[in-house]
Amino acid sequence: MPNTLRILFLLCAMSWAGVIFYLSSQPGADIPPLFFGEDKLLHAFVFGILGFFTLGAMKTTADGYRPFQPWLAVILVTVYGVLDEVHQHFVPGRTPDIFDVMADAAGAMLGVWLLYRLIKARHRTPASTQY
Repeated sequence: MPNTLRILFLLCAMSWAGVIFYLSSQPGADIPPLFFGEDKLLHAFVFGILGFFTLGAMKTTADGYRPFQPWLAVILVTVYGVLDEVHQHFVPGRTPDIFDVMADAAGAMLGVWLLYRLIKARHRTPASTQY
């Protein structure tokens, strides 16, 4: 992946982390969910995007990502999710929730997996050119 694209991914990851921090800083409101698990699905979606951007900021090899890089991206995003929950402890009307962290980690895995597969497919040589 070209350096300029990696820098763009890094800027997106940092900006998205800032959006998450801003949203987590808002006092809680008693808004009823539209369906059961809505907040967990939202956590997974938001942290999936962060996982996608985080992996995208990492350098690839000729074959794509090295095996530890997707795991590193998931760990980094999950740690950010833990810190987000700790931060919410200090925000009025918000409470930390271990299930939110689990949703964050699941979303991170999905976002990282998606980009990993896209990059892996891009680095494959078409079957017609293999000898």
